[in-house]
Amino acid sequence: MVVAQESDIDMTTKGPEATVLTAGLDAKDIDPINHEPYSAPLHRKLKSRHIQMIAIGGIIGPGLFVGSGNALHLAGPAGILISFSLVGIIVFFVMQSLGEVATLIPVSGSFTEYASRFVDDSLSFALGWAYWYLWVTVLANEYNAISVVIRYWTPVVPQWGWILIFWFVIIGFSMAGILAYGEIEFWLSLIKVIAIIIFFIVAIFISAGIIGPQKIGFKYWHDPGAFADSINGVANTFVIAGTLYAGTEMVGITAGEAGDPLRAVPRAIRQVFWRILIFYVGMMFFIGILLPWNDPDLISKGSKTAASPLTIALSHAGIAAGASLINAVIVIAVISAGNSSLYVASRTMLYMARNGKAPKILSKVNKAGVPWVALILSNVVAYIAFLSVSDSAGTVYEALITLSGVATFIVWGTIAVVHIRFRQGLKAQGQSPDDLPFKALWYPYGTYFALATNVFLVFFQGYTAFLNPFSSTDFVINYILLPVFLILLLGYKLWKRTKWVKSSEMDIWTGRRETMSRDDAVEEQIQSRDSSASWRKRSFAKKVKGVVVG
Repeated sequence: MVVAQESDIDMTTKGPEATVLTAGLDAKDIDPINHEPYSAPLHRKLKSRHIQMIAIGGIIGPGLFVGSGNALHLAGPAGILISFSLVGIIVFFVMQSLGEVATLIPVSGSFTEYASRFVDDSLSFALGWAYWYLWVTVLANEYNAISVVIRYWTPVVPQWGWILIFWFVIIGFSMAGILAYGEIEFWLSLIKVIAIIIFFIVAIFISAGIIGPQKIGFKYWHDPGAFADSINGVANTFVIAGTLYAGTEMVGITAGEAGDPLRAVPRAIRQVFWRILIFYVGMMFFIGILLPWNDPDLISKGSKTAASPLTIALSHAGIAAGASLINAVIVIAVISAGNSSLYVASRTMLYMARNGKAPKILSKVNKAGVPWVALILSNVVAYIAFLSVSDSAGTVYEALITLSGVATFIVWGTIAVVHIRFRQGLKAQGQSPDDLPFKALWYPYGTYFALATNVFLVFFQGYTAFLNPFSSTDFVINYILLPVFLILLLGYKLWKRTKWVKSSEMDIWTGRRETMSRDDAVEEQIQSRDSSASWRKRSFAKKVKGVVVG
């Protein structure tokens, strides 16, 4: 049987008759004498509200506020609605797959560890490094975005100066410990969510002509048009959508440091998708009616400085103060998204280091439960953001978006594979899916749909590189991660001589913090239905609060 490394988990149950330990204990309660930095467990102090807000607010960063402008420029208003809606559907099924496994087995390694236990250790190696690279790239992308957007106020401070300032700010927040991280992220994310809702309301007034010099309506859908570059533009924005949606799977990582994952994770899974769909697709809709896709101020190749499309729209409407306020929100978004990026990158690297897939030094944890070495390394690698200093901001921004977007599709596809193998392991070992505390909706159809669409998007997103004339630069950027991923997988497999995990030998027990009997599962489903009935009886204001805050 393939068993996870005990150094990465805080408490486990093994086998169907194992003793269950109470969820909610943090590291010091479990092992009060274990402060050995290379094996000390992470602290389990994240509450349900932290996990829910981290899952949505942590990925509402400068990418959404600035990257949406790039998407509009490439695809047009109808094109971005299509790409973001389709990727949103994929996200839904990926989250269902992850939620089923993460609720039952909440470990800090999450799907990287699941890949080792359910598929092959070599897949875990390749996936772990790809996922770490994804978040380091996203972090570099955030640094690049803030250096671009903040120049809306003043060009006096050089671009590299702003990157350096926020580099120290974010590393400082990340060192504060998991509970401080959760509280900081909760409030910063709440500010971002409220700001987006206010923008939606103002956007309606601007479009209707109540605010601004003219009534806009849908005139930009006709001139310059609903599509910027037909199907080619839509294809190019799939990868942007993938990058901006990246982070929904963060719930799986936070489950390892949650006090009560059995309830917190399913609740986050059920609500986060709708929040993201509303905020992301809603954002694409409103900027699509307020701005033409050929607006010269939108970020694109060749632009040296560019503002957020929200800032541009408010400026065009004569709301200069509002434009400055949006930029202030973007600064908050940088700190929040940077926190989340470093959090995920460091926890992924911690698992890798403690399982022999990365240098051991990266597994060190301080008394606050912070993997400080992995944090510093990840933030240092994010120095690639300084590339934007010697090149145009738009070109570097597009390259970073593309690289991280392709990595996202690879990760999501692997999550689907892990879920399929997990179900096969349950069947082979005589376990019923009906006993699971959370079951993925529409399995197996939804999971196979997620797998197929992610494989398709990995190849489809870069097909424009083959159009006449062929672009070797775009080809390399769009597809370089594929051979790198395969080299990592096959190289580790040959080096370590890893084997495919048989369904009957899968370790589907290690890491369970609480088991649930069939009766408990039925009771949980009844409570879920009662909750749905209660939701229908709530006032509109309470429904809005439930979606926004949880």
